[in-house]
Order: sequence, then structure tokens, then C-alpha cells
Amino acid sequence: MNVLDLFKLDGRVALVTGASRGIGCAIAQGLSEAGAMVYGIGRSGGTDAGEGIFQYRQCDVLDEESLSRVLSELVETHGRLDILVNAAGITMPDQMEADPITTFQRTLDLNLTAAFACSYLSLPYMLSGGYGSIINVTSIGSALGFPGNPGYVASKGGLAAMTRALARDYGGRGIRVNNIVPGYIHTAMTHTSYSDPELYSARAERTMLGRWGSVAELSGAAVFLASPASSYVTGTDLVVDGGWSAKGL
Repeated sequence: MNVLDLFKLDGRVALVTGASRGIGCAIAQGLSEAGAMVYGIGRSGGTDAGEGIFQYRQCDVLDEESLSRVLSELVETHGRLDILVNAAGITMPDQMEADPITTFQRTLDLNLTAAFACSYLSLPYMLSGGYGSIINVTSIGSALGFPGNPGYVASKGGLAAMTRALARDYGGRGIRVNNIVPGYIHTAMTHTSYSDPELYSARAERTMLGRWGSVAELSGAAVFLASPASSYVTGTDLVVDGGWSAKGL
């Protein structure tokens, strides 16, 4: 077998949350281009991806009934579910001071609890097929102390720990669970600091590559973790941060 064949996702079926824009949209597009049949879901009425690149459904991941309905439609139509990418997420540092407890809880609900719900609702379908790859999108904030945003840091740290727990629970049943750990990526969520020359430079200088990342640079990591190329990889972090977390003096 040609090694490149290991990265093909032909015949696989994937669900990607947070697929209306940003990281989720780019990952959904990348999985589709690798051959998977992809359903992307998000709260907005549409996606930034071109029409026909992947199937998009409006769905709030905090609405268990709506989420279950989308999963049922997907499996009834395609007969299986092989890949789940939990990419939906929010950050609300500007609201922490005014309403810290509500903001903290809201961030945990979407970034952590919803990912748990998506995983648990998807697992029966994966188990019935004997194959599954769950990919959680965390952050370098899951392991590093970032200021002014404890809800986001806590939610991503919890998501990283949940990944290891699920990998332990389901590894013996053919399900792999891993994290993609982005550094500073230019998205709508980070556009304010990206557009500020001082803030852009401060973050770029923390990396070894001297720049921010793009959402497209996460697609390859997702294809790897979803595909047979990573068949012996589970419970781990794939860091895509331009060298931020490894940089010394």
C-alpha cells in the first residue's frame, strides 16, 4: 500500500461541530477533500464553505434533541458514523469582569459539556461499526496560564482531560480520541487582536515561526487523526502552535 493511501477517508462519515466558520469550517472542508462524507453543524443559518463542499445543518450543540435528530439523519442516510470533530467553542473575556459566574458557566457549557454530549451521542454509532475517531479542538490555553479568561482556560483544560478519559474507556473497542491543540489562529474570534499591529506582533513573537496560523493549517492535523495514518495514536495532543509552547529563551 502506498503510504498516501493511509490518509484517505473514502467511505468514512464525519460530523464536525462549529462548522459555520473558522476552524470547524476549515476542518470540515479538509475532511471532505480527503474523501469523507461530512456533515457540518453550527448555530448560524449557513457556512462560509462553498456550496456542496460538505453537508451543513443548523444545530445548536447545547440542544440535545436537535443534536440527536441530526445524528439520526446522518446515520439513516449514510449508514454509519466514523469521525467526530468537536470544534464548536466560544470565548468571552470581555464579559468576565461584569458577569464572571454566568460567563464562566456559559463557556464551560459550550466548550466542554457540549463536546461531552456530542461524543456520548456519537459513540453508540461508532461502536456498532467497530471504528471511531473523536477529535477535540482544545488550545494551548489547556496547558498554559493565559490571563483574563479563566472560563476558556478551564474549559479547554477540562476538554483535554476528557479526551484522555474517553481514550482510556473506549480504546479497547476501536475508538480513538485525540486533541488538536491550536495556538493563535486567525479567526473571527481572534480578529480583533490579529488586526491590532501591537497585539499581533506580541503574539507572533511568542512563536518560533514568527507568525500566526491560518485555519487551513489545522486541516492536515485533522485528516491525520481521522485517518488510518494515525491508527496507533490515541489519548494524545497534536500541537499546532508555530512553536509557541516549545519556545525557550
